[in-house]
Amino acid sequence: MKIIAVANQKGGVGKTTTTLNLAAGVKEHGKKVLVIDLDPQGNLSKYVGHSQDKLPTTGDLLMSAVNGETDDTAQAIRQSGEGIDYIPSDIRLSSADFFLINAMMREQVLRRVLEAPVFQQYDYIFIDCLPSLGILLINALSACDSVLIPVQAQDFALDGLDAFLSVFQTVKNGINPNIHVEGVLGTMCDNTRMSSAVTGALKDRFGPLFYETQISRSVEATNSSYEQKSLIATGKSKLGEQYRRLAGEFLKKEGKGA
Repeated sequence: MKIIAVANQKGGVGKTTTTLNLAAGVKEHGKKVLVIDLDPQGNLSKYVGHSQDKLPTTGDLLMSAVNGETDDTAQAIRQSGEGIDYIPSDIRLSSADFFLINAMMREQVLRRVLEAPVFQQYDYIFIDCLPSLGILLINALSACDSVLIPVQAQDFALDGLDAFLSVFQTVKNGINPNIHVEGVLGTMCDNTRMSSAVTGALKDRFGPLFYETQISRSVEATNSSYEQKSLIATGKSKLGEQYRRLAGEFLKKEGKGA
């Protein structure tokens, strides 16, 4: 099992789209995947078509871990219409700062949750992180093996990246020494000089960690979310094919074939 946080401090860079579609692409290769919504806004939950129910959410699992309760973690796992396993979020997760603040080892609550045996069945767990440098992001970085960073290839896209990487390094130094950068993904790319300049700067800075596959700017992403259907599952989708290539590149770097 490998846990990957999809994260960037900056919002609107395609974290949720990347989380779901990379998971869907990896699933096409026969891997067993789980996606976890760690954003109180619940965009990933909406994307997979989640309907509110009485089963545990990400927030419930964190609160149970803080209180030392032993909820049946398996009940929190649902399956989307496309057959992708997921754990949804809801607005109650926005109170995480409040209920985690006095928790013992509060930066590692999510790690304790993901140690449950039920998660061992997955090849990959992808965590969709909120655009923040707060306690939830630190929990994700403390629990994961690596972080995938989507970066929008547009003006001001690099703003905040150094702040995010600083938090990443702090977690690596003090909590999770084995964490590493899985890769950096250019998103919302187009044919403008600005987009070319940003992708060039990312290639220079991150070298082989910068994915050759880049995700284009397209209304397809918005339509996919509205239709609650991954781009991978959408016929003749340009972005869907790009995410398929990303999944192949991702697995090739993992040494598990394309």
